[in-house]
Amino acid sequence: MNLEKSQSKKIFVLGGDGFCGWPTSLHLSNIGHDVVIIDNLSRRNIDNELEAGSLTPIQPMGTRLEAWEENTGKKIGFYNIDIAEDYDQFLQVIQSEQPDAIVHFAEQRSAPYSMKSPKHKRYTVNNNLNATHNVLCAIVDSGLDIHLVHLGTMGVYGYGTAGMKIPEGYLDVEVQTESGDRVEQQILYPTNPGSVYHMTKSQDQLLFQYYNKNDSVRITDLHQGIVWGTNTEETKMDERLINRFDYDGDYGTVLNRFLMQAAVGYPITVHGTGGQTRAFIHIQDTVRCVELAIANAPAREERVMIFNQMTETHRVNDLAQLVSKLTGGEIAYVSNPRKEAAKNDLHVKNDLFLSKGLNPTTLDNGLLQEVTEVAGKYAHRADHSKIPATSTWTKEQKPGVPEAKEESSV
Repeated sequence: MNLEKSQSKKIFVLGGDGFCGWPTSLHLSNIGHDVVIIDNLSRRNIDNELEAGSLTPIQPMGTRLEAWEENTGKKIGFYNIDIAEDYDQFLQVIQSEQPDAIVHFAEQRSAPYSMKSPKHKRYTVNNNLNATHNVLCAIVDSGLDIHLVHLGTMGVYGYGTAGMKIPEGYLDVEVQTESGDRVEQQILYPTNPGSVYHMTKSQDQLLFQYYNKNDSVRITDLHQGIVWGTNTEETKMDERLINRFDYDGDYGTVLNRFLMQAAVGYPITVHGTGGQTRAFIHIQDTVRCVELAIANAPAREERVMIFNQMTETHRVNDLAQLVSKLTGGEIAYVSNPRKEAAKNDLHVKNDLFLSKGLNPTTLDNGLLQEVTEVAGKYAHRADHSKIPATSTWTKEQKPGVPEAKEESSV
């Protein structure tokens, strides 16, 4: 689908070099939007720190952009800016380019990485909260009417449920006043973050609520599930456009890790009992959901619009069994590095995206096989020493200090 010129928008994609940001940038450009990527390439620097690069070969940003123009005739702009640190330069670019919408992926996205050490916890908080607040402040400072689309996470709600489907952002409650009257109101659904990373996304919600209330900033917050898959229609056009495939213990997402492990002959590692239920979405649906969010912007007088950006839920152990059956891989149960319940149920509403026209991509053997083939093609690039998860949620107890009770211990 290509947009009419009158429908085309100028869109900033913050973090447009990343796993979700890159295919989103290509998709928005491909359907006719004028896209500008702003990224400080920090994810590439984290690869250097962890000595665990993408399984797929990621080209330099200049090569990526040249390949896109060669294949499509479309140009994508690029600014190397750290929006968490260089507010003035970021504001200047907003004022000169005057975007209609900003898609915000520019946050450190790994829960395990955020729990590696006090240094990583502090980096995640400083980067994520400053980036989000600087974006909001710059929108107001610019005086422009810019629609902000933010990639959040279902993880702000934790991994349990109160026997009900998690609503899309808001909860209807009834409170009793001191005089005995009953008053109905809507509140943000309570968060229950399970890591420092998820805590920053929970704080984002409050920043959005404030700037929406105080300055009428138009905001859509996408609470996304775990992304699986690697390529989209656009990234498959040319190997130079290929998307990231993270497989290490900090950045690899669970289903992609399972498929990669099986492809390289490594045991399919299930943490704990495997009884945890997670929400999932394919990378092709991620880019489609962002497209739909941009096309359905809230009015300035409307509250923050919150979508649950997921298509299905699965129990981790069931996924491991599915991958094992598909690939013949062996399953290995290892201790869970996270502080979480040994098992949980998860029920989520996603009516808003369905009502906007999303036709969900669900788990099927063809798509699983596609990821397995990508993993097999680049298996020679895998460093098996980087596959195990080594970041833990709790610190080792010092002698004489009582050991904390963990429901997730197995």
